[in-house]
Amino acid sequence: MTLGRRYGTETVKIRDIAIDSDLPEKFLELILLELKNARIVESVRGAKGGYRLRRAPAEIKLSEIIRLVDGPLAPFGDADQLRSLIVTDPDHRALYGVFLEVRDAAAKILESTSVADIVGGASKSGKRSSATKKAKKSPLLSIVHKDAKSK
Repeated sequence: MTLGRRYGTETVKIRDIAIDSDLPEKFLELILLELKNARIVESVRGAKGGYRLRRAPAEIKLSEIIRLVDGPLAPFGDADQLRSLIVTDPDHRALYGVFLEVRDAAAKILESTSVADIVGGASKSGKRSSATKKAKKSPLLSIVHKDAKSK
């Protein structure tokens, strides 16, 4: 991620992030506004202005960013909703149980992976991150993927 890679050195203009990630500036403005409101990034005005991370990349978990931008970590709803369906819908209990296991597995990975891990281009196991392999499917991850490749 551009901001993760440049952490502690300078602010980054939206235009530069857009060029690095091959995404429209207007789209990035919306994401950065959400990240700013959540106090993950801060904006600086003026000629040397732009955006920068408020915390070290190692302190920002992917789960935090994804929940903020996309909502629940899994496409099946949040964990409480799935647990409720397991109890209230006996005909589909097994299916909801599988969905909950998938959601929990995804949450475990995303909650233990930081921006610093992604900027480094490898997961904690030393293998290429599955997030970077699938970056083209998510605009947010494409920012991470492009920056990791450029190192």
